[in-house]
Amino acid sequence: MTESSRQNASPNLGQVGMLICDGDVRWDVGELHRLERGGSPPLPAAAAAYLATLSGPEQRNTQRAYRSTLRALTAEFAPPGTHVLLAELDDEQGSDRLAAWFADRWSGRAAATFNRHLDALRSAVTFWMDQGWLAADPTRRLWRRGRAPDRTRALAVADIEALFDLEAPLREKTLWTMLYETAARASEALGLDIEHLDRRNRRARVTRKGSSVDIIVWQTRTARLLPKLLAGRGNGPVFLTERRARVALATGDLDPVTGRARLSYRRAEEIFNQLTKPLAHPDLTDPADLAAAPGWTLHDLRHSALTHAAENGANTGTLLAYSGHASVASLARYTRVSPDALTRWQARRDLHRRG
Repeated sequence: MTESSRQNASPNLGQVGMLICDGDVRWDVGELHRLERGGSPPLPAAAAAYLATLSGPEQRNTQRAYRSTLRALTAEFAPPGTHVLLAELDDEQGSDRLAAWFADRWSGRAAATFNRHLDALRSAVTFWMDQGWLAADPTRRLWRRGRAPDRTRALAVADIEALFDLEAPLREKTLWTMLYETAARASEALGLDIEHLDRRNRRARVTRKGSSVDIIVWQTRTARLLPKLLAGRGNGPVFLTERRARVALATGDLDPVTGRARLSYRRAEEIFNQLTKPLAHPDLTDPADLAAAPGWTLHDLRHSALTHAAENGANTGTLLAYSGHASVASLARYTRVSPDALTRWQARRDLHRRG
């Protein structure tokens, strides 16, 4: 920031009171908010200024998810040791480069993942444009992807039992069990702190999609695994990484005793995908073929839990409470009867079956 920018900055946008670093320069987010309109901060500082607006407790999951996207952006466009201004995204060349990078990084992922990262980027861009740091939207060449309905996401009950019998670390087994028993989204379970748990009543307070606060309830398997996982810990994230955090993180995302960080969605998904490949592809015997094949996703556990609950007769009100959905329309794709259940129904009503 130039000296003239500091002198002419408007004092009306308020202070955030957060220091961030860009190479050897320390930036106060409050100063960034007071930049003269039309000025341009460094890209890492602009990213930090936006993330600072997501500081409420109800926005913790959103901030964590959006931080991942913006870290990837700054690593690509403003790597350590460089001084790249946000304004470099503000011309046609910058927009072209951004679109090419985004497509290369996420076009091979599921539509929901692609759209989630695009939403994060566009939310930051909207903030930057509101501050006068960008004149145009550099994401204008990117479009959200439509999602074809997937009718096969629910795993069979036998697959779920095989998963629970799988040799896996305690942390993973506890997470998988909790996700299936509660039908929670993976981000909701990973966002849990020990203080949120009501272990006596087998339930916990979670922040749902859209920042609403809700309750999830688990069963006996989770109740038996949780004490082993927590091992006497009284606060901090429920699900932790295996090692101490290597980068500075928010205090709420660290275990105060060991310094280990909250387990990320990406890492939890990678582990689940890898360990479930043999279950997802029991006919593959060649290690190379199995390594190249996809495993299950954490969302498959939520989808399966809701489908199985519907097949077992749960009514609409119960399913809405179980899933955390606000509307029946959102719930519909999860409650489609599975092929196995449809087969059992057909067998029961087959008048010509033997025996």
